[in-house]
Amino acid sequence: MTRVLVVDDSPQILATLRLNLRARGYRVQVAPDGERALTIATEWQPALVILDLGLPDMDGIAVIRGLRGWSTVPIIVLSGRAGSRDKVDALDAGADDYVTKPFGIDELLARIRAITRRAPADEELPTVDVGRHSVDLNGKIVYGPGGERVHLTPIEWGLLEILVRNPGKLISQRRLLTEVWSPNHLSETNYLRVYLASLRRKLEHDPSRPRHFITEPGMGYRFEP
Repeated sequence: MTRVLVVDDSPQILATLRLNLRARGYRVQVAPDGERALTIATEWQPALVILDLGLPDMDGIAVIRGLRGWSTVPIIVLSGRAGSRDKVDALDAGADDYVTKPFGIDELLARIRAITRRAPADEELPTVDVGRHSVDLNGKIVYGPGGERVHLTPIEWGLLEILVRNPGKLISQRRLLTEVWSPNHLSETNYLRVYLASLRRKLEHDPSRPRHFITEPGMGYRFEP
């Protein structure tokens, strides 16, 4: 059973999520503040953390950084803060996804399933399927439906590799720009739009309605297998 730690100062939200998650076979622990959350995470080793940012004893960003000091556990932020700056700060601190309140339980459960399907970060993924295409991560080659090679530029490959190694995870614009270009290009979000459009033309069945390379406006991009 997948262990989920829910961190929120709202008793109603804690009760709602505990009930819904347990009904779907998850093991659940709850924490009303950041200090308790970090203690439970250390002792219980959850497979997923759902975290509010507005905690009574510390900011949720500090909790993310505290977890990231020793753990790669996936973190979904569940917050009433809807500003793009809050979302970017949480993602840059190490969160894997961001859901704003009020939220739909079905959407949150879908995000949980997507993240928990991911392979462990230290596990080698020799190939990843993108629709009818196959990405050979070791050989750095993409094969089309008929086995033909699909030519990618070094920039396209850099973006593709980060995304497919993190299925279901929201990758921030900042991270992509920093890792594929450099920290000096953080304002060049147009680069991402251009190269993601090119990847979609080469790998999506219908580039105008992408199924695998999803844009999260103002935040980043997500690869859905």
